Amino acid sequence: MYEFRHPAVQADHDPSKKTIVVLGSGWASTSFLKAIDTDEYNVVMVSPRNYFLFTPLLPSCTVGTIDLRSILEPLRFITRHKSRAVKVYEAECTEIDPDQKMITIVDNSDIKGSREKTTLPYDYLIVGVGATNQTFGIKGVEEFGCFLKEVWDAQKIRSKLMDCIETAGFPDQTPEEIERLLSITVVGGGPTGIEYAAELHDFLVDDLTAWYPDLVGKLKITLVEALPNVLPAFSKQLIEYTESTFKEQNINILTKTMVKEVREKEIVVQRPDGQQEVIPYGLLVWATGNTSRPLVRDLMAKFPDTQNVRRGLVVDDWLRLQGSETIFALGDATATKYAPTAQVAAQQGKYLARLFQQMAVRERLEIELEAGMTDEERKKKERKLQKAQEIKPFQYSHQGSLCYVGSDKAIADLPFGPGNVASGGVATYAFWRSAYISNLFSGRNRVLVITDWLKKTFLGRDISRE
Repeated sequence: MYEFRHPAVQADHDPSKKTIVVLGSGWASTSFLKAIDTDEYNVVMVSPRNYFLFTPLLPSCTVGTIDLRSILEPLRFITRHKSRAVKVYEAECTEIDPDQKMITIVDNSDIKGSREKTTLPYDYLIVGVGATNQTFGIKGVEEFGCFLKEVWDAQKIRSKLMDCIETAGFPDQTPEEIERLLSITVVGGGPTGIEYAAELHDFLVDDLTAWYPDLVGKLKITLVEALPNVLPAFSKQLIEYTESTFKEQNINILTKTMVKEVREKEIVVQRPDGQQEVIPYGLLVWATGNTSRPLVRDLMAKFPDTQNVRRGLVVDDWLRLQGSETIFALGDATATKYAPTAQVAAQQGKYLARLFQQMAVRERLEIELEAGMTDEERKKKERKLQKAQEIKPFQYSHQGSLCYVGSDKAIADLPFGPGNVASGGVATYAFWRSAYISNLFSGRNRVLVITDWLKKTFLGRDISRE
């Protein structure tokens, strides 16, 4: 603990070393940052946020089960413990110049100095900027919907939820308006949408019924999914388990239902029979997937011959950008055969750090071989160089899929031998908790999250509106 609070003195940037610029602070970029050997490279990190966010527990923050600060890890808590100083800039990259090997960054914070825009050179660039929310061009989504991807999204959802509840209790409110205000609609039947609906149900049962007795039985949760079933990545057995659990919890699931338009107080959907229906809502949470960021699309346009997949950057088996020798890309910014999950991004980040370590060893051996030495020493160096040149491609190892479904129950789809093991229930919920605790980035985060769970159990959730 003392060493964590009192980091050692670090070496300065070495002009003789190559510089890696890392864009983003999500799963891929932060996993790379933790694993990279800064003795071999100068590292610069550029991100609009100065922290890493543990996204799997973000739905829990929307209802106060976990405090947002508990799942944030400041980047400098990582960089200050590296052997060489890592420069961290809270800024947004707006342009990448592959020819000049330069990036343009701008200060997007509220408080700005005399310099708001500058350029940074790089020897290697790692693009891990993630993706943005997919709206499918549906009118009104960005204006009236709430996303669930960033810290401010969770804060907005929590504030609007409590606003709906308090407004529903306003004197002389009509029954129709009360019903609308207490109708929470979630669009998207993936893990994010399912877990938010589950957390909301727990909040209703555990806390709201005690403190808002007048609203008991009036809050309604509806989940809308365009596909034939929710959680398409899970086994049929677990999909059915989730749907039956939601039915017990009075969460209404509308599958094969497409949103056609979002209005201020209602959404227009198309049901399986082709008929359109209007669903009033007080709070709309949009959790339908990802699309590429403007920076990624701009970079793709600079490599028209090789970057021809709309959903992200095309990379080779070593995560190198197709068409470039010095740019690497990973995580949700890429278009690979793997699902855009935190698990994939984290493994890619660790792999890329190992790849750069191997590249550094190879370059060092090549320089040493140019110097004079005995034949025996030369042969040893050549064997080491040959081994260093054999860089294995990235291979994803699936560790399983987890999802919380409410009422202290979770589901797990885990690889076992040639197949999978599917389980659901209270015991799986204990496993879900332990898995997430073990995957948190620091001991500090683990202590904070466990403390939040204990506070929720003994003291309940905070229902005040921020």
